[in-house]
Amino acid sequence: MKLIQRIVLAYYRIKFKALERVSLAKATKEVFELFCTPYSKRRSYDIPSVFLKANKLSFTFKNHDINGFSWKPDNSIAPKVLICHGFDSNSYRFERYIEPLLKEGFEVFAFDAPGHGVSSGKTITALLYRDMILKINADYGPFEAIMAHSFGGIAVALAIEKVKMNDLKRLVLVAPATETTRSLNDFCRFLSISDKLKEEMEKLILQIEGHPSSWYSVARIIQSVTIPTLWLHDKGDTITPYKDMEFLTRLELPNVDFVITEGLGHSLYRDDTIAEKILSFIAGIKS
Repeated sequence: MKLIQRIVLAYYRIKFKALERVSLAKATKEVFELFCTPYSKRRSYDIPSVFLKANKLSFTFKNHDINGFSWKPDNSIAPKVLICHGFDSNSYRFERYIEPLLKEGFEVFAFDAPGHGVSSGKTITALLYRDMILKINADYGPFEAIMAHSFGGIAVALAIEKVKMNDLKRLVLVAPATETTRSLNDFCRFLSISDKLKEEMEKLILQIEGHPSSWYSVARIIQSVTIPTLWLHDKGDTITPYKDMEFLTRLELPNVDFVITEGLGHSLYRDDTIAEKILSFIAGIKS
């Protein structure tokens, strides 16, 4: 850990301990807000060349300016694919998938979530991301395939659970944020959050939509999903741990194919072999 990172970490640990003594409610609110805040403050990006050729899309959603991109192949009628990035990420990171999908005859869409990339905002929740995806599906879809990485995975899973997407024929989950409880526990441990403050965080989450953090689970949702799904995960993933989803590989879920790797980490979508598997799976729509 770099010196500046250690200083920031120490600052937040001291701040929340002090704030908890003064106001538990305020401490809870601020800790939860930090939990929902992308850690990178970068707002200037090198634009991949394929994005310079994109059709720029934008809409206002819950006081956020959402910006996205689309690409259309030569054929006028093409199945649509949506790419959903993860936490502290953006659409640009999936540049390698655009041209191959176009060559396969797909129309491709990608949007930056609130607080990410070229969209406005400072924070993001799984429910906000979920609802944005539902709006995108209603306004720009229907989509026949969705590819989601990390935090995008839980948002997409929640969207599919809330609204049946009858046209969706392929779902790709790349190292999805399987268990929100795990993320919350790791976050609280990292910041040395007290058990009392953590309990208040759980209460706050429950108040949002009537569900505990354990409900925000891809592992829970995937067991009732009937869409053909490709789930890719690395055993050494330190962001979304393999052990959170390992039991699923033993359930023989009829609609889910698991690809388990070693040594590729959380961003395994950047690997050539993985990219080929994803593209082949999506292209199977046409077979």
